[in-house]
Amino acid sequence: MEERLQKVLARVGIGSRRQIEEWIREGRIEVNGKPAQLGLKVSGHERIVVDGRKIHLQSEKPVTAEVLAYHKPAGEVCSRNDPEGRPTVFYALPRPKAGRWISVGRLDINTSGLLLFTTDGELAHRLMHPSQEIEREYAVRLLGAVSMEIQERLIQGVQLEDGMARFTAIEDSGGSGANHWYHVIIKEGRNREVRRLWESQGITVSRLSRVRYGPIILERKLRPGKSRPLTFRELKQLYTAAGLKPPRT
Repeated sequence: MEERLQKVLARVGIGSRRQIEEWIREGRIEVNGKPAQLGLKVSGHERIVVDGRKIHLQSEKPVTAEVLAYHKPAGEVCSRNDPEGRPTVFYALPRPKAGRWISVGRLDINTSGLLLFTTDGELAHRLMHPSQEIEREYAVRLLGAVSMEIQERLIQGVQLEDGMARFTAIEDSGGSGANHWYHVIIKEGRNREVRRLWESQGITVSRLSRVRYGPIILERKLRPGKSRPLTFRELKQLYTAAGLKPPRT
């Protein structure tokens, strides 16, 4: 049975579907000696080359996909290599048993908190796709008064430059003045969305940290710059949230 090229490569951990689609557009993937095109379907018997490296689909399959929880500190970027020489989130990760680490979404350089990494490209794709409505929860410190009218407006939805956006929940977490904290939940991962939502109401975000992605919570004992593998129970919860069959023991 033939499947789209990006789905086949994602399943063996080459990258997420979105990443692979970008590589196809950039001409970095060849199939049977010709540049791959979006929409191309393959059976798995083709000669597939990514950045000059031949991909052996059967031997590339990991026995069990791996997933890490990583506590990103502010100041790290989410790219593999940074032309400005800034530290990246990939430097501190352990080497996977097979495949390569795929970041499930991104956090901007000034945002800290939970990042998930996996060797399963299909899982990464599902967790990031808006149709799955995976919750992302953030702790946010704000400068400026936040009235109930502002909160209601942000939950109902406001128009940003890339479309309507909204929080599904806002919870006052205490503090006062320049040290007032809230927890907010969104169900998509657009660029700087949490910051832009608050800024649309004239509110400045002075600190932002992601504390949950779907069913996975950032534990206090996981220190910034450190990672840990998910437990089998967490893996089952994550795959179920993504609409995929949970892995076996």
